[in-house]
Amino acid sequence: MMKRHYENPPTAGLPLTWRDWLPAKQPLATVASEFLQLPEVEITCSATAALVIILSCLAQYQPQRKTVIIPAYTCPLVALAIHHCGLRIQLCDLQADSIDFDIEQLSSLINDDVLAVVPTHLGGRVTDVQTIKQLVQNHQITVIEDAAQAMGADVGHYGDVVIFSLAAGKGLTMYEGGLLATHDGQLRDQLQKTARNLLPWQTKWEVQRTIELLGYTALYHPFGLHFVYGIGRRKALRQQQLITAVGDDFDFAIPMHQVGKWRQNVAANAFARLPSFLHLLQQQAQQRIEQLSNIVGVEVIQDKHGQGVWPFLMLLLPTAQQRDAVMNKLWASPLGVTRLFIHALPQYDYLQPIVPAINMPNAQAFAARMLTITNSLWLTEAQFTQICDVIQAIVA
Repeated sequence: MMKRHYENPPTAGLPLTWRDWLPAKQPLATVASEFLQLPEVEITCSATAALVIILSCLAQYQPQRKTVIIPAYTCPLVALAIHHCGLRIQLCDLQADSIDFDIEQLSSLINDDVLAVVPTHLGGRVTDVQTIKQLVQNHQITVIEDAAQAMGADVGHYGDVVIFSLAAGKGLTMYEGGLLATHDGQLRDQLQKTARNLLPWQTKWEVQRTIELLGYTALYHPFGLHFVYGIGRRKALRQQQLITAVGDDFDFAIPMHQVGKWRQNVAANAFARLPSFLHLLQQQAQQRIEQLSNIVGVEVIQDKHGQGVWPFLMLLLPTAQQRDAVMNKLWASPLGVTRLFIHALPQYDYLQPIVPAINMPNAQAFAARMLTITNSLWLTEAQFTQICDVIQAIVA
């Protein structure tokens, strides 16, 4: 029996402690660079802002190039960032049952108008960046690794620049925040200059984010999540507002501002606990993947191109009807079963003014058949077994 006020988070975010608010021994940029094994990182107010900085910088030096290629199934914020920079969105389909680009289609889209390609390490899984880099390296096209959901994964080695998210519920958070890094020293200097120009100090935003981070510190546990996450999510589901239920309803206005030293300090302290936390998540994920593999017809998305991280498990069910039947049983429960992004990008009504209305069959099938199960350490074995039993009964 679950407690009355108990809610598993949709992703396995690192809980903060009040000790994280004490002075840090090292700056966040230093700690993050050492952890990620990447050169000096730039700290931004979000991963979206990091993408805006990168695209704005690239467009300044290659103004004749106007197109950015992105997966047809990714976070809507990626499309909004491209639009914010005055650039054109070009969608590319996925391979069947995969987070990787359809390389044949991607090859056909490469031309002199393309500024960048943005492969996504979706849900902590590592996508094939090396093949993409080889494909575009003779065309002066920048490869931007979107690792917003993959802090701590084996990424950032083949692309030209990589971005991470420090948003609430991610592996590590300062409520909202982001990082970008590159191995190219000249590009790093250009990105730092662009960041200084695009990220002013805004006291209003910093006060708001600090209050939200205090709330996260106090309430990011199963009891607090019942009130700040579970109640609102169930209300949205009752009203059939699925996009609201998963948080896909983003604003076209993208906040751009500096991150205060206090919030950076909290994240720098929390980094000390991140490696052991990610190790525990990996161990739990592998055990639970074994349990799920016993359900005939269910596929768990796993890594083929490097070691990822496990904020949640992504499952593909045989049909959309079976996925929907599972969600009807489990979505409103406090077990941490949900969906990642409700649609492929062309299917969002609010993105129609900026996203081409192109049929992307593999991306649409992925969205229609996929669900996620939290990999939070708060999800007990009994609760996970309950999830598996529901999936088994429906798929069988």
